[in-house]
Amino acid sequence: MHAEPPDPAHNPLTIAGRTFRSRLVVGTGKYQTYEVMRDALIASACEVVTVAVRRERLYNAQGKSLLEFIDLSRYTILPNTAGCFTAEDAIRVARLGREILGQLDNPGASWVKLEVLGDKKTLLPDPVGTVEATRELVKDGFQVLAYTSDDPIAALRIKEAGAASVMPAGSPIGSGQGILNRNNIVLCLELLKQGDPSYPVIVDAGVGVASDVALAMELGADGVLLNTAIAHAKDPVMMAHAMRHGITAGRQSYLAGRIPKKLYATASSPFEGTISYIPGE
Repeated sequence: MHAEPPDPAHNPLTIAGRTFRSRLVVGTGKYQTYEVMRDALIASACEVVTVAVRRERLYNAQGKSLLEFIDLSRYTILPNTAGCFTAEDAIRVARLGREILGQLDNPGASWVKLEVLGDKKTLLPDPVGTVEATRELVKDGFQVLAYTSDDPIAALRIKEAGAASVMPAGSPIGSGQGILNRNNIVLCLELLKQGDPSYPVIVDAGVGVASDVALAMELGADGVLLNTAIAHAKDPVMMAHAMRHGITAGRQSYLAGRIPKKLYATASSPFEGTISYIPGE
């Protein structure tokens, strides 16, 4: 009787002392309706959802609250500082998120997905502002999960500032371009995990399809955070299913260990011992 293949759930993701079976983090913005968002979250099997906590973003035009469609007993909410362009603004929004989630008794109250952006067109991060905000938020008792570019040195500086997780971008936010620079992601992983192989590194931003998610995991990432790829898909719920399978396939592929790449072919079956035809016999 053959044993079942290893399940990624047997090697769970741990961030800031909390453990999760799923390695997929899903955003709650940009969906056509809150109902579609709710169904997509369920289909993704994620356990952490990220929410922009500025008060004006928590309600839609009909006055419905986003939080009414998120099962607070099922998900850890990761409040984010989306739309902040200074360290001061990001710190203020993070504290607002802690206040809101503290009232809801959600375990994500002391967490923040930190975004300090440097440019409105590209939405690329401000590395100096991100380090500054990380230091201040850590002093204030936050577990900081920090969005950064795929620059390995910038990522390392953020870890040194006290971030509980560093989240390098695969490509610009919402672009759907996938992972543009595999080598930089690998270098980020190498530098961030030096001396601590369990340090969580999550690819954040830019993925478009399930193969992008699988690739991130095959490179050795501990998880993937995404939003637009699901929310703006033609069928968000089906795409959420796809992302769920992509994260599992990529993780298992990474754990299994890929074969080395070679320039020339290697036959699957040996040539030795095969039947040969000799003309005239």
